[in-house]
Amino acid sequence: MEPFAGRVSIVTGAGSGIGREIAAALARAGSRVVLTDLSRDAAHTEADRLTAEGCSVIPRRCDVTLEADVRECVECALTEFGQLDISVHSAGVQFVAPIEDFPTDVFDRMLRIMVTGPFLGMKHAIPAMRARGYGRILSLASVNGLVGFAGKAAYNSAKHGVIGLTKVAALELARAGITVNALCPGYVDTPLVRGQLADLARTRGLSEDQVLEEVILSLVPQHRLLSTQEVADYALFLLSDRAAGVTGQAVVLDGGYTAQ
Repeated sequence: MEPFAGRVSIVTGAGSGIGREIAAALARAGSRVVLTDLSRDAAHTEADRLTAEGCSVIPRRCDVTLEADVRECVECALTEFGQLDISVHSAGVQFVAPIEDFPTDVFDRMLRIMVTGPFLGMKHAIPAMRARGYGRILSLASVNGLVGFAGKAAYNSAKHGVIGLTKVAALELARAGITVNALCPGYVDTPLVRGQLADLARTRGLSEDQVLEEVILSLVPQHRLLSTQEVADYALFLLSDRAAGVTGQAVVLDGGYTAQ
C-alpha cells in the first residue's frame, strides 16, 4: 500500500535524524519528496539511497533561514511535481550553556533556524496548498517547547515559539482544508541528542554516560531514548487523511516525560 501516492512533500533537515526518517517514510509510502538539508552532500546521499529503492525524490540544499532558498524549494516542488501537499519543518540545531555564557549570535541563529525557518516554509507553501484546498503542515517542536530545561535558552525559546506559530497558522487555515500541527518528541536517539551530551556533561561536571543516565533518562518514565522510526510513524499519521480533524496541536511523544 502507498497511502501517500499522489502527494508531494517537502521535508527540511532531511539529511539526518528525525527529518531523514520522516522523508524516507513519506517516500516509501508513495509521496514524491523534495528532500532538503543545509548539507548538500547529506541531501544527495539520502536521495540516492531512496532513489535506489524506487522512490521519487529530489535533493536540494536549503538554508531555512534564507527566504530565497525556501522559496526555491517550493518552486522546485511545483515545477518538478506540479503541486505541494505536505510541508515538514525538521531542521534544527542544539547548543547548551547558561544564559550568561550563551553567545548572542548563536541564540539568534538558533531562533532563525527553528522559528523563522518554519515561518518561511509556511509562508511559501500555503498559497500552493490553498489553491488545491488541501495541505498538511508539520513542524518538529519538542517537549522542550512545553517545559523548561536549564542550559537550553535558545532551543527552549525556539520550540515554544514554533508551537505558538503552529496555533496561529492553524486558526488562519482552519477552513482552507489545511492542518497545521507541531510534533513534540522527548529524547530521541539522534545525532542532535547525542551531540549535546558533551555540553551537558561540561555544564554539570559529569561524564557523558552519567549525563545520559542521570540527567536525561532519569526524566523519562520508560527510561529509554525514542527511535526515529517511532517519531516518523506518528508524523505520518498527522500528515495523513486520517488526521483531518487534528490541527493547532502540540502532539506529544515522550515516553512519559511530561506526565510527571
